[in-house]
Amino acid sequence: MLPIIETDRLILRAPRAQDAEPIAKYLNDFEVAGNLARVPFPYLLSDAKAWLRTRHSDVEADDANFTIEIKGEGYVGHIGFHPGPDGPVIGYWLGKPFWGRGIMTEAAIASLDWFFDTTNAPVVYSGVFHFNHASLAIQQKLGFTQSGRSWLLCLARDAEVEHIDTELTLGVWKARRT
Repeated sequence: MLPIIETDRLILRAPRAQDAEPIAKYLNDFEVAGNLARVPFPYLLSDAKAWLRTRHSDVEADDANFTIEIKGEGYVGHIGFHPGPDGPVIGYWLGKPFWGRGIMTEAAIASLDWFFDTTNAPVVYSGVFHFNHASLAIQQKLGFTQSGRSWLLCLARDAEVEHIDTELTLGVWKARRT
């Protein structure tokens, strides 16, 4: 069962059916969807509903997905983990009206604290498309380091895009959190 994680400003909780409309609203923006690998554009309400049907609250930590809410404002984005070829991968997105307010950094710290406390994973992987400087800056603040470059399909762009691969080790995370 996924916990509810609270920070000073945020609530991270399991996604639910009533999140479909804000998910579709924020992901049907090319500036958001074009930064993500697995999100088509346009992004329709039916896409959000279909994705939500795949989410369950009784999942393992390496397949956990959290809705991000700002206390008193509601749904603003998403952060989650999924199994990757080398180990767990963290991914995230935020609706454009909420960019530049430190929300994703706060959500990522809380979710990574939970993840490393819940699992025995020695590393978490992530990455950004080469043009997504804001997301790369968040990852660098968190302690992620670049581990290589690859090409990754971006559904919204219908193209293979250069990707900066990153990783965060448990040791680095613990050292930064003390």
